[in-house]
Amino acid sequence: MSGIFEFMQPKHGSVLFYRAVIFVSFFIPVMLQSCKHEEKVYKSPCNDDSNFKHVSFTVLIDSIQNYDHQYIEVEGTYREGKDMSALVNDSTFVDHSSIRSLWVNFSQDCPLFLEGTHQGLFEYNDGKFTQISDKTIILRGKIDVRHKGHLGSYRGEIDRVSYIKL
Repeated sequence: MSGIFEFMQPKHGSVLFYRAVIFVSFFIPVMLQSCKHEEKVYKSPCNDDSNFKHVSFTVLIDSIQNYDHQYIEVEGTYREGKDMSALVNDSTFVDHSSIRSLWVNFSQDCPLFLEGTHQGLFEYNDGKFTQISDKTIILRGKIDVRHKGHLGSYRGEIDRVSYIKL
């Protein structure tokens, strides 16, 4: 019978192996936690009295008329460039043109500041500007289907942006 249970007896190499597995299983999560992206929230008090409806990007694009003049919260990828300030479509759409995107109209009426500071989103700080282009963000603002951004080529506009979470 002792032959049957021999495989259960730890060998010197297997003890080292088990110790390595335990070491890795504890320290890899700790290392990944330290690499975790720190979320930044920029807010403006301009829409404090508004109730925001959380809506998915796909639903918003497909039924934007239902959200006209309403305050919404939506997640998407922000893109900026020459004549571009847009929340772009997600990868589930076949059509990736600007008609499946929303123009983002940042307003001086709604200045955005890093929560707990006086650092503005569009201010030069620590030798650079806050980079938000090509990042997934959550933003809150008011939908306007009449205004369609640069050359009228977008599905609609998100105006009075009062919250951005990077």
